[in-house]
Amino acid sequence: MAETVLYIDDHMLVAEKPAGLLSVPGRLPENKDCLITRLQADYPDALTVHRLDMATSGLMVFARGAEALRTLSKAFADRQVSKRYIAVVAGRLEGQGEVDLPLITDWPNRPRQMVDHEIGKPSLTRWRALAHDGANTRVELEPVTGRSHQLRVHMMAIGHPIAGDVFYAPPDIEALSPRLLLHAEYLSLPHPVSGEAMDFRSPAPF
Repeated sequence: MAETVLYIDDHMLVAEKPAGLLSVPGRLPENKDCLITRLQADYPDALTVHRLDMATSGLMVFARGAEALRTLSKAFADRQVSKRYIAVVAGRLEGQGEVDLPLITDWPNRPRQMVDHEIGKPSLTRWRALAHDGANTRVELEPVTGRSHQLRVHMMAIGHPIAGDVFYAPPDIEALSPRLLLHAEYLSLPHPVSGEAMDFRSPAPF
């Protein structure tokens, strides 16, 4: 399980996180191994800008230094960053659509999240069906907002949980894959210094 650095300069780096590796250290000693710790072994000034779930693979951008962190974090906050994911979901989806359901932490069952129409935070996901494999559908997912577990909860909420999802899929759908079939395949953002549009792609490994 090895990370791959796809791009690096004096201000940022882009790496692929493998499934099963934390983005940042966990609280327990056995959860210290993570992508940012591995990167900092070679690039001590690398700083975390955003995260992927442990079970999700794919592209992450890291700042090099505090000034780049401020600029990249603002780009995320201002929605100047575009992300797309590939997933395999249960059931047959056709065409494209949106899921607009507010999300909140399911506190008794953390880290699970849930839909809550009263106090949930606005959350929007765009989806597009790509291909069908038997009873399942390969989809492209675009999170317009960036809530924790957003893609996983939204797909479950519309009746199409992601294959291999230990939190949100029923046992038969979880059993379709030994890993969560969710991969961050595309990342577009302005360079933190030049402002140039930067595009990165990572083919899904499933």
